[in-house]
Amino acid sequence: MRLLRLELTKLFAQKRSYVGWAGLLIVPLLMTLALYLNRNNHHDHGPGGVISLAMHNGLLMPIAAITLLSAFLLPLLASMVGSYQLAGEAETGTIKTWLMHSISRGGVILSKWGVAVIYVAIGLAIVAAGAFLAGALAFGLHAPTLLSGQTISVAHGLWLTALSYLYVLAGVICILSLALFFATFTNSSLTAAIGALLVVIVMNILGAFSYFNFLKPYLFTSRVDAWQGLFSQPVEWSPILKGVLVFAIYTVALLVAAWSVFRRKDILV
Repeated sequence: MRLLRLELTKLFAQKRSYVGWAGLLIVPLLMTLALYLNRNNHHDHGPGGVISLAMHNGLLMPIAAITLLSAFLLPLLASMVGSYQLAGEAETGTIKTWLMHSISRGGVILSKWGVAVIYVAIGLAIVAAGAFLAGALAFGLHAPTLLSGQTISVAHGLWLTALSYLYVLAGVICILSLALFFATFTNSSLTAAIGALLVVIVMNILGAFSYFNFLKPYLFTSRVDAWQGLFSQPVEWSPILKGVLVFAIYTVALLVAAWSVFRRKDILV
């Protein structure tokens, strides 16, 4: 816990932390503005899917925001945060100071991973709050309509939104864990981040072609949109639970692999 507290202190002291959060906040604000300006355009039926549910209901603006962010910005942020926590220390030379003290290398890995998870969780909370407030001002708050056509209560809609964000967070943790794993091999945070993004892109490409359908159950990227099943009636729990299981397996495996590499890393390199 002491290591994690030290990492959190550094996190909130760095200006780059707030830049990343501000970048996330801009997306729901711009999206809400675009939907508001387009609200009376009867010739445009909207983008469809989950985003269309939010076009006249601010309560669902957070899920529209997370739909847009999941495509690129969240994976980018997760890969940068996950890689910098360890490789950034190597770039500045401070990792040697850490490892010369009598601290567990496993503790170092877990503290770096933990602060990255907290950073992304705060970012998602900012997105949800910004989208909710902007949506409320633009469209008001109404009982939401599901993708399957049923109308539910406001409280139920908020609950489903919270579950959606938790599911997305679990998927993002896979990416930052992958970036942290790459960071154990290199002293460059940029190299580790690019490596993690390349793996995500390759997984997305493999999942886009029917020839590779046999791989889809094993690709965490093919599970990232399963949370949309929450907005059907009845809820499609099977793909959601399978997605959580895949995310957990990837995260644990990557953390164990990162620890295995890092515990043998020469501090003089």
